[in-house]
Parts: sequence; structure tokens; C-alpha cells
Amino acid sequence: MSGLFISFEGPEGAGKSTQIERLAARLNAANVACKLTREPGGTPLGMQVRSVLLDHDLDIDPLSEFLLYSASRAQLVRDVIRPALHSGEVVICDRYADSSAAYQGAGRGLEARFVGEVTWEATGGLRPHITVLLDLDPEMGLERAAARGQPDRLERADLGFHRRVRQGFLDIAAAEPERFLVLDAEQSAEALEAQIWTAVAATLRAMGREVG
Repeated sequence: MSGLFISFEGPEGAGKSTQIERLAARLNAANVACKLTREPGGTPLGMQVRSVLLDHDLDIDPLSEFLLYSASRAQLVRDVIRPALHSGEVVICDRYADSSAAYQGAGRGLEARFVGEVTWEATGGLRPHITVLLDLDPEMGLERAAARGQPDRLERADLGFHRRVRQGFLDIAAAEPERFLVLDAEQSAEALEAQIWTAVAATLRAMGREVG
């Protein structure tokens, strides 16, 4: 595949959406084709699954939650991510498999090996080239998320859960430093944008791509 796969991860309120939009704008300005997608979502099936997973009126078992995310992910990889990468595009995904390892694994307590095996089957082993982890204290993140409006089912989970999720992300990043770009999400949006662009542009140039 000739494309570049970038995922954005982090706790609630870390500012992923803002940085994804800014990165996409930079790529467009550099005449680099990019495709934006998200998890859960990105396909008709994924959008249906998303509405279920974020419904604060539902009590969903951790295993059911993980399998729903995995079903959405499998469809997204098949229908959106792999085709775009084969055509040479930069794919930017708002959350990917690391979210399951952090939220359902570290956060909910599902066994890490099981989460990894199911994820491998769902994705065919497809992993991002770059994962941007916007790290933020959970209390601050939840305050930011609450300011956006009605909290969803995950945002309503207790602080202990969100602290486990954050540590889960940091543990995954520590185990794969070559893939992760870990950034302090308390920095300004402009500072984060510059650091992300520096890393992405360097990777594109290493792939022989012109980025202006």
C-alpha cells in the first residue's frame, strides 16, 4: 500500500477533532490527498453501531461493547481504510484499535491477549504508521467534554475508569515508541498542530512524497 495511515487517540476532551481538522487542512494545502474517518462510524454499519455504543440509556456489557466496536472496525477497514491506502491517500482516523485496548482492555478489564486477537482478526493486522496520542489529565478532559453539552455513555463513566484508560494509552505508547507521537494536550492548539505536522511531513518525505 502506498498510502499513509494516521490515527489519533486520547482521552475524552483531548482535542482530537481540532487537530484532525488542522492536519487535514495542512495536507490539502500541500496537495496531498487525504481521507478522514472515525471510530465507531465511517460506514453505514459503523454509524448504526455508533448510535448504540454512545447511547447513555443503554447498559452494555464490556464484552458486548468490545465486539460492537470490533464489528464497526472490521467494516471500516474493508470498505474505507484499505481502499484509500491502496490508492495512495493519507487516511486520518479519529480513534482506532488502540482505543479498544485502552477503553475495553485497561478501562473495562477485558484480557489484553483476547482484545489483541480479536482486533487482529477484525483488521487483518492493519496498524497505523503514526498514532498521535494527545495526553490529558482525565479530570480536565471530562470538564472539557462536559462543556460541549450532553455527555455520552462513555463520558459518564466514573473517574477511576478514565484514569485507567489514560494509563492504558500511555502503556501502549511506551511499548511502541516508534509508532506513537505522545503530546501534552494542555499545549495550545497551534503548538500541537506544528508538532504533528512536523512528524507527518517528515514521514511523507521519507516515503518519497512531496509536501511543499
